[in-house]
Amino acid sequence: MAASLLLRAVRRRDLASPLGTLTANVQSTFAANVCSRWGSLARTFSAKPTGHEVIGIDLGTTNSCVSIMEGKNPKVIENSEGTRTTPSVVAFSQKGELLVGTPAKRQAVTNPQNTFFGTKRMIGRRFDDPQTQKEMKMVPYKIVKAPNGDAWVETTDGKQYSPSQIGAFVLTKMKETAESYLGKSITKAVITVPAYFNDAQRQATKDAGRIAGLDVERIINEPTAAALSYGTNNKEGLIAVFDLGGGTFDVSILEISNGVFEVKATNGDTFLGGEDFDNTLLEFLVSEFKRTEGIDLSKDRLALQRLREAAEKAKIELSSTTQTETNLPFITADSSGAKHLNITLTRSKFESLVNNLIERTRDPCKNCLKDAGITTKDVDEVLLVGGMTRVPKVQEVVSEIFGKAPSKGVNPDEAVAMGAAIQGGILRGDVKELLLLDVTPLSLGIETLGGIFTRLINRNTTIPTKKSQVFSTAADNQTQVGVRVLQGEREMASDNKLLGEFDLVGIPPAPRGMPQIEVTFDIDANGIVTVSAKDKATGKEQQITIRSSGGLSEAEIQKMVQEAELHSQKDQERKALIDIRNTADTTIYSVEKSLGEYRDKVPAEVVSEIET
Repeated sequence: MAASLLLRAVRRRDLASPLGTLTANVQSTFAANVCSRWGSLARTFSAKPTGHEVIGIDLGTTNSCVSIMEGKNPKVIENSEGTRTTPSVVAFSQKGELLVGTPAKRQAVTNPQNTFFGTKRMIGRRFDDPQTQKEMKMVPYKIVKAPNGDAWVETTDGKQYSPSQIGAFVLTKMKETAESYLGKSITKAVITVPAYFNDAQRQATKDAGRIAGLDVERIINEPTAAALSYGTNNKEGLIAVFDLGGGTFDVSILEISNGVFEVKATNGDTFLGGEDFDNTLLEFLVSEFKRTEGIDLSKDRLALQRLREAAEKAKIELSSTTQTETNLPFITADSSGAKHLNITLTRSKFESLVNNLIERTRDPCKNCLKDAGITTKDVDEVLLVGGMTRVPKVQEVVSEIFGKAPSKGVNPDEAVAMGAAIQGGILRGDVKELLLLDVTPLSLGIETLGGIFTRLINRNTTIPTKKSQVFSTAADNQTQVGVRVLQGEREMASDNKLLGEFDLVGIPPAPRGMPQIEVTFDIDANGIVTVSAKDKATGKEQQITIRSSGGLSEAEIQKMVQEAELHSQKDQERKALIDIRNTADTTIYSVEKSLGEYRDKVPAEVVSEIET
């Protein structure tokens, strides 16, 4: 019955009648084929055996990539579109269909308000964060304040999604890419993050993995992953990794010796990347068009999306050519008719436009070298990671900073995912000769009397690590203390990132300064923080794994997991329906072809019934 109903929806003509007059052999074969495919919809959706592989995923701002270990070597897997990287773009069509990757990016021009890109820049961020407010002015979709104060995105029909959810849709695509290649279900992954991500951003990334149905075995820093990929070929020495990607910039100094990868220092800027270069070019194109035509395109969402894509294309082309032309016909219209945009952009003009962005990479590099206690002469090699390092001016500045030409020893788009896969191999025990020692990127501490930020763990401390310090009360007969946990490098607590807070209660009344409160910070290998406070006199203890004062609650994560599973089920149903339709189409073609060849041998009434 189901097959018949579907066949009636197939284009060309109704097959219900002809099926009755086809030869018994053709009819039974076709019906069995279609019905078996239809029946597969009722089966369990994840029928693949569960594998024990730990996949490596580079969840990027602009593009994402997935890799697995094949023996001792990492391998990047092509997605269903045949490309090795997938755009980190998620869209919801007018029919509510979820699109991820290239299909989502393709329809962005006609559906800009429901196409979400660059959301990694908002992951773990508050709505009131100045960077979020800046981002709101640059994207065509709506950014809203979630009930917990975080920045979320909203579709035109009012549905809200956290950046972790959007990231989870991309991670699911990566997971399915690996599963399709391996032929088995995947549940474990190593996911990369910018080295300069704070605790809240790392937690939000881990949440994205959970929503995608992944057990995140390790969160690993992107420059460290790239160095792992580079250093597996018995390379040794002091390595600087310059990682300028789509949304973030990181620089790390590592020492590689006898299979030990020790991060000496890390620095960066979590709001500097290719998106900023695109936005700068976008603003230039808008201002040029306004100058020549007198029309402001900044309020036209469709035109802005076309300009955004043109800006990205021009940026990429200017890495290999000295001049490019941006030609967008019918970009808008006024009373005189249609208007076309045609602007010639030279590499030198592009470099002058983005020079201030490139210059912003200098200070983090200098600070990283200083924290590592080395000079540029000590650096043996400089690795370039991230698509933006293909820009000639960026390579020129890197040469100036480090006093040597950068190495082209790794693929800037794939090295991070490959390093994540290697880390997965280490965790599985398949790769035994490598050891990774990473660091925490920012200092951790608590607020003390007078609003001072008191550090317990300094930045660039090797992790995992644990540190305790004894504090006391600030007033007589104080029976509880509030512990405010912060991350950052400023001297005043209010200038740093508040990660979370809790109270230790039940302290016996005593003069100020008498109670002994031991505060302990514990950072695991993922860079995620647990803080405890203990009254040494009573033994009472309060402990929390730090979650940002916003962040997703357990209930919200579970709800998002269910939504992700529902989307996955709908996707598989849609795929199965397409398979059935294709089978029906093939059979129609076969019947028509056979009828054309054997028309003179088939009774006229049968031919008439088939063609009716």
